[in-house]
Amino acid sequence: MKLNVGQRVRLARELALNGSVAPADRESPEETGFGGASLALAAGVEGTVERVDAHDKEQGHEVTEYLRLKSLLDSFGHQMPPASRSQLEEQVAALEPEWTAYQRQRLRVTVRVRLDNGFVLDDAPEDFFVA
Repeated sequence: MKLNVGQRVRLARELALNGSVAPADRESPEETGFGGASLALAAGVEGTVERVDAHDKEQGHEVTEYLRLKSLLDSFGHQMPPASRSQLEEQVAALEPEWTAYQRQRLRVTVRVRLDNGFVLDDAPEDFFVA
């Protein structure tokens, strides 16, 4: 699903938040937390998307190497001696599964949503919400 800034959304499922509690306006970096707390937000709570962040997929070494070799083959393969071109084609073919897997990965998208009850969920996965 693609969410946009200003779009109205609601929680797709109940969320439980656990962790330490500290004032949002803390003036001293030594103030790390005042104790443990938990909060449950019911499915269906509505809010407005304030920010959408798309996080790039991580490229492994094999993906980077595939892109480099494929570019070399596409740009200069027609000028290469047949044995060199064949070797390069084999190297590209060997890296093809990693490239295909990389392309299938979903782009990780997180959002900041201000809920109608005043709570703000920041860096929440977009699939926590429905339009």
